[in-house]
Amino acid sequence: MPFVAGGEEVELAAGAGDTARAVDAEADVPTGTASNYFGSRDDLLTQAGARVYERLQPDDATIGRQQAAGRDRETYAVLMRELVGRVAGFRTGYLALLELRLEATRRPELRKVLTERVRADVDANVAHHEASGLPGDAMAVKLLMLTLNWLIVEQLTLPDVFTEAEREQLVTAAVERIVAAR
Repeated sequence: MPFVAGGEEVELAAGAGDTARAVDAEADVPTGTASNYFGSRDDLLTQAGARVYERLQPDDATIGRQQAAGRDRETYAVLMRELVGRVAGFRTGYLALLELRLEATRRPELRKVLTERVRADVDANVAHHEASGLPGDAMAVKLLMLTLNWLIVEQLTLPDVFTEAEREQLVTAAVERIVAAR
């Protein structure tokens, strides 16, 4: 499973028996470094996931541009295409989140933490949307999140299913069909 350690992306097998030593070796840091920073495998996985979420956040310039943009479905579609591109552009991070979700099916503590994190992310997206003045309601935000997340999975795992032009058309169509016009 890929994650970030010491600013570097590190590949770690999800079923590795001795996670801390595997992380130390893969990150090329002294033995014991990972165990000094992470109290358990769940802690390591949870913090790796949190770091991926941080890296997926838009930068201040992107946020400023989005806030200055129009408030119609066409602008919304542009913003969603940019979002899909930004998330898909961090391939290893997004795939790590998918690995974490799979791991969470076997680890109740990790599932609890990820559920709280994703729920908070959904709530933050809805609140940001409502404050933005863009068209659509909370249900539209949730439907777009679900739709675009699977489009990103498709793009990262089977990139030849849809061309780039088709993906852009799908995002635009999703916004147009899910988001009610104001």
